[in-house]
Amino acid sequence: MKILVVEDEMISAMFLLEYLGEYGQCDFAATGKGAIKAVEKALKTSQPYDLICLDIMMPDLDGQQALIHIRDMEQTFDVPAGKGAKIIMTTALRDKTNVETAYKNGCDGYLIKPIEKEKLDLLLKDIQQGQGAS
Repeated sequence: MKILVVEDEMISAMFLLEYLGEYGQCDFAATGKGAIKAVEKALKTSQPYDLICLDIMMPDLDGQQALIHIRDMEQTFDVPAGKGAKIIMTTALRDKTNVETAYKNGCDGYLIKPIEKEKLDLLLKDIQQGQGAS
């Protein structure tokens, strides 16, 4: 599995990179713009990401905007519907508006920080079975 962790807070990034490393090859971007560049490169080389963990609160481009750009890029590269990267929002924002917006924009899961391994495992299992959850 090819994974991209997008996180500007280093402790959260280290946790995700270490833990998700058990699932496959992990890349890292510290900004929303960095995530878009990484996803574009992966799509151009026909090596797309299978999973993206995307923080919402980032300094240059927030995760909600990055999510929209990523889904738009997948359409540009003719990725079939439902075959794009599975995207999990990883954030401290637990309000209904952010959760609803993320799902409306195409995320597959939503995890509240601090992220617990058990919840991440369950969400990954649900996503692999085709039923995203929060």
